[in-house]
Amino acid sequence: MRVLLVSSAFNSMTQRFFVELSDAGYEVAVEIYGGDEQRLEEAFAAFRPDLTIAPFLTRAIPERIWREHLTLIVHPGVEGDRGASALDWAIQERWDQWGVTLLQAEAEMDAGPIWATRNFPLRQAPKSSVYRREAIDAAVSCLWEALANVQTPGFRPRPLDYATPTALGCLRPSMKQADRRIDWGRCETAEVLARIHAADGVPGVLDEIYGLPVYLHAACAEPELRGAPGAVIARSESGAICRATVDGAVWIGRLKPKLEGGGGIKRSAVDTLGDLIPGDVLVAATRLAHPNPVEEVRLDRIGDIVHLHFDFHNGAMSTVQCRRLQAAFRQAAESSAKVIVLAGGDDLFSNGIHLNEIEASADPAAESWANIVAMDDLIRETITATDTIVIAALGRNAGAGGAILPLAADFVLARQSVVLNPHYRNMGWLYGSEYWTYLLPRRVGWERAVQLTEACLPISGRRAAEIGLVDEAISGDTEQFVRAVQAFAAAQAERHAALTDRKRLQRAEDEERRPLDAYRGQEMTQMYRNFYQPDAPYHRARSAFVQKRPACWSPLSVRMLTALKRLETNGSPDLVREASV
Repeated sequence: MRVLLVSSAFNSMTQRFFVELSDAGYEVAVEIYGGDEQRLEEAFAAFRPDLTIAPFLTRAIPERIWREHLTLIVHPGVEGDRGASALDWAIQERWDQWGVTLLQAEAEMDAGPIWATRNFPLRQAPKSSVYRREAIDAAVSCLWEALANVQTPGFRPRPLDYATPTALGCLRPSMKQADRRIDWGRCETAEVLARIHAADGVPGVLDEIYGLPVYLHAACAEPELRGAPGAVIARSESGAICRATVDGAVWIGRLKPKLEGGGGIKRSAVDTLGDLIPGDVLVAATRLAHPNPVEEVRLDRIGDIVHLHFDFHNGAMSTVQCRRLQAAFRQAAESSAKVIVLAGGDDLFSNGIHLNEIEASADPAAESWANIVAMDDLIRETITATDTIVIAALGRNAGAGGAILPLAADFVLARQSVVLNPHYRNMGWLYGSEYWTYLLPRRVGWERAVQLTEACLPISGRRAAEIGLVDEAISGDTEQFVRAVQAFAAAQAERHAALTDRKRLQRAEDEERRPLDAYRGQEMTQMYRNFYQPDAPYHRARSAFVQKRPACWSPLSVRMLTALKRLETNGSPDLVREASV
């Protein structure tokens, strides 16, 4: 089947659909729809899809299109839920369960015939976390059911009927800031958290701190500290602030200033507030349940195995965070532990350098350089840790330098369902560093390494194992993955002496063949041009990304796909490769 994914962005849901369908042998194209109806019609005419799926839409598909082409919409709500703020209302109202519904596009928004639906227990967690985990998994389950039904003769989707007991939802308005407002003199901790969780990612909860209008993001409960409701009573070394509630306190990790005309950049709360924070505010080092915005890097030891967790907001790693992670890795490597497990974060493994911090800096080129130098130093530390076995455990998605980082380990394990983006070029033609010219080819060969970095397409953990990018793709949920990683790590600890002997020998051979400094020097020469060349496209692309402006292209778009097919038919393989680049 030919499946066209129409989406407002190539987000995590759309990417997961893309890799699932591609792995299963479907012919897939992606079209980013920003409101240009003529372009969308041209895409349909060129690709001629058997089925259209919209994993993520912020505007309706034109009627003349869904009337001519079977189009299924992913709605992140239980059966009967309608409206643009589905997850927001569910999290803020603290529902016990929620769901995803796959329905057919019709004139009445979210009210078309139902092709599949899945419910799940609703964690009290940030919206982005629930979306990345439960919502996407449920949507993929709906996808496979719908695909089976599409190919079943005589199948008819059932109409939405609010009289049925499964129709738990209703039509809800779009949530406004007035609905999200926190009354610090009345709201208890649980309600404060629910409101911030419901607005996580976009748009945040509008509030005011020290007279500065800001949007609140990334919150968790504080178990001990107390103070006057609404007051900032502490800050953390990682940049979070603690605000008292009527019955406790909450940590807030990220703030985004509200500026006239927009344009504020989400950063750590302490960096956003700066000198507005009084000097006598306590610097607290509280160990909290995870995930939390306070303790970003932590070491957990089980026997001879150290698990290194680095839970950075949105997976982004600033210069300071890279240095902190490098210090933690060195501490683990210098201990008596035989194995270090790079565990990443609870929602994302890593996404490489911190574009928000770079955009907010006084000199983005200089900060870009400092950030990539710190990232390279971290990876070099990992590569050269020859007395310790290092295992990367990719339980969550990774991108850019964050997808290269695990390749510095001796073994890489991934969940089958994770999505990896081991490339840089869609960020303004960045060449990339992190020793990728050493780490990628030694796993997949030079030709495939170039293909991965230049095609700018995601791949699944399943596919990554097939091509040798990772050593093993593990099926099952998070708990099953954690158990599998622990068992694998324990087995490698038993082989520590033999493995480290082999590792030292291989490192010496690799260094003699070509020193690590040579790989880094060549990469950084290219990166210097990316950062410092006048009018470098990287700076425009980074700014667009940070400010949430639409992307100018979509990977494997219909236009690109049809051009490649014409070249494949009429041209040479070299022309096809050149066009894909």
